[in-house]
Amino acid sequence: MKLLYITNGINGAGGLERVLSIKASYLVEHYSYDVTILCLNNNDKDPFYSFSDRIKMLSITVGGNPIKYIKQYKNGIERIVRELNPDVISVCDDGLKGFFIPKIIGKNIPVIYERHVSKEIEMNESFSSLKKKLVQTKWKVMEQLASSFSKFVVLTKGNTLEWQSLTNMLVIANPLSFYPEKSSTLQNKKVIAVGKQGFQKGYDRLLAAWQIVNRSHPDWRLEIYGTIAPEYKLEELSKSLRISDSVCFYPPEKDIQSKYLEGSIYVMSSRFEGFGMVLIEAMACGVPCVSFDCNYGPADIIQNEVDGYVVANGNIDSFALRINDLIANKDQRIKMGQKARLNVQRFSPEIIVKQWDMLFKQLVK
Repeated sequence: MKLLYITNGINGAGGLERVLSIKASYLVEHYSYDVTILCLNNNDKDPFYSFSDRIKMLSITVGGNPIKYIKQYKNGIERIVRELNPDVISVCDDGLKGFFIPKIIGKNIPVIYERHVSKEIEMNESFSSLKKKLVQTKWKVMEQLASSFSKFVVLTKGNTLEWQSLTNMLVIANPLSFYPEKSSTLQNKKVIAVGKQGFQKGYDRLLAAWQIVNRSHPDWRLEIYGTIAPEYKLEELSKSLRISDSVCFYPPEKDIQSKYLEGSIYVMSSRFEGFGMVLIEAMACGVPCVSFDCNYGPADIIQNEVDGYVVANGNIDSFALRINDLIANKDQRIKMGQKARLNVQRFSPEIIVKQWDMLFKQLVK
C-alpha cells in the first residue's frame, strides 16, 4: 500500500506532529506500508519527534502573494502525486487550503481528511462582530468542501457535533505515544501541564486555579512545558497572583515521558481541544488528570471520578477543588492513577492503527 500524507510540516512539537510520527511509523514497521510525507518549505527537516527511517520525506516550496502561493501549492501537489501515484492520500492540514486537495487531485485516488483540532481554534471571544461573521462563513465553506473527501476523520464523538451535515464522517481516536513499563509513584509534590502557551491552552485559568491550590498546599509545584510565548505574559501573571515561587515554565521537552513519571497530577485547562493527547500520555504513566470539560476530548478520555476529574469548562473554583482533593488524598490519587493506566490501553497503537489499516484497505477495494 502506497500512502501519501500531506501536511504543513513535521518539525513542530504539537500533537499533530506527534500523532503522525506514531501512525506513519507503525504503518511502515508493522503493516509494511510504503509511506511518504509531503511538507511545505522544507518543514520536513529536523523533526521534533522520531519517524521511521523507512518513511520518505518530501517538500514543495510555496510563498509570495496569495495567488502565487495557491498556484505553487496546486502545481507542487499535482507533480508529487503524478510521480508517486499513491493508493491513498491523507490530508493533515487544519487550514482552509487542505480542504481543496480533492479538487486538486481529482477522483482517481481516495483522499482522506484528518481533523486534528476543533473549529473553535479559528474563533476568539475578543473578535469583533464582523470578524466572527467571517470565521463562521469560513466554517460553512470548510463544511461544504469536507463532503468531497472519501472519508472525513475526527478524533472523538464530540467532534462530530461540529460537522453535522457530513455523511462521510468517521471517528478514530489518536494513538498512545508510549506506555512505559513503570508508573509514576505519585509521591512527588508536582502538578504537570503540557502544551504551547496561547489562548487555547487556558494557562491564565490554570494560574488562577493554582493561586487557590497554593494557599492550601504551598509546598507543591506546578510545572508547565511548552513553547513559551512572552506576549501572553504568563510569568507576569504568576507574579501578580503571588504564585511565581511555585510555578515554573519550561520549553518543549522531547523526553516528556520522564516528566509525566515525575508528576503526581496532570492538569488540562484548555478552552477547546481536538482531542487531548497529553491526557492519554499522562494516564499511560499512571497519573490522574483534572481537566475542564472543553470541546472536545476530555469527556471522551477521562471517566469522571474514576480515573480523573472532568470539571465544568471555566469553573476555576471546581478545578482548584479537584486538584486539592487529589493532593490531600494520596490513596485516592493512587487508585485513580492505577485506573487511568488501565483504562487508557484502549488507545494503544495496536488498536488505533489497525482501524486506519482497515480504512485504507476498504477505500482501495
